[in-house]
Amino acid sequence: MSFWEYANPRKFMATTDRLLKPVFVLAALCLGTGLIWGFFFTPDDFKQGSTVKIIYLHVPSAMMAINVWAMMLITSLVWLIRRHHVSALAAKAAAPIGATMTLMALFTGAVWGQPMWGTWWEWDPRLTSFLILFLFYLGYMALWASVENPDTAADLTSVLCLVGSVFAILSRYAVNFWNQGLHQGASLSLDKEENVADVFWLPLVVCIAGFVLLFVALVLLRTRTEIRLRRIGALEMKERLA
Repeated sequence: MSFWEYANPRKFMATTDRLLKPVFVLAALCLGTGLIWGFFFTPDDFKQGSTVKIIYLHVPSAMMAINVWAMMLITSLVWLIRRHHVSALAAKAAAPIGATMTLMALFTGAVWGQPMWGTWWEWDPRLTSFLILFLFYLGYMALWASVENPDTAADLTSVLCLVGSVFAILSRYAVNFWNQGLHQGASLSLDKEENVADVFWLPLVVCIAGFVLLFVALVLLRTRTEIRLRRIGALEMKERLA
């Protein structure tokens, strides 16, 4: 069995029909467990107090904001190289989810940063690149909506996705590129000394798993909707030409 079989809309619809419900259930279990564990059963931080608990929303949403764009980049490249419509529609379906995650990361970062930094916003390298990434998400969705021909829209948005990937990389590595700015280093790292304490780390990993599963469920659901809308559009075009 080849991976590319799932580029066939009929195969994709049949497979995802079986996957959707269990993925949603797993996402709900992970999110419920992680958020309740994190907000109600972990201690306050000795420096940040209870404010630190916003980590269970901020870190997963920030990670997903970048990784959703990475997924869009991969599916856009598949479209440009192999012209599989499901990949283009998957990228289109992921964009509103990624924009929501980016907005959530910006908002929770402001709520977390205000008591720590004394300001709601700072033109810090990572914060600025995240704001630009959010604008790229909006531009990507606007471009899809403004071009009538779906194949042309897929081509143009794929190129935009390639350009926006620069800011996705900057959002991830800005703290490493510039040794300045208020934003702290990564909360999760291969370097054990940079990780948060285990009491916060364990529920955080569960929350991240919940966010990932929720994204998978939502992007499958939205891609199925985009496939149906494309089929309806094709039928309407056929009727007009008949």
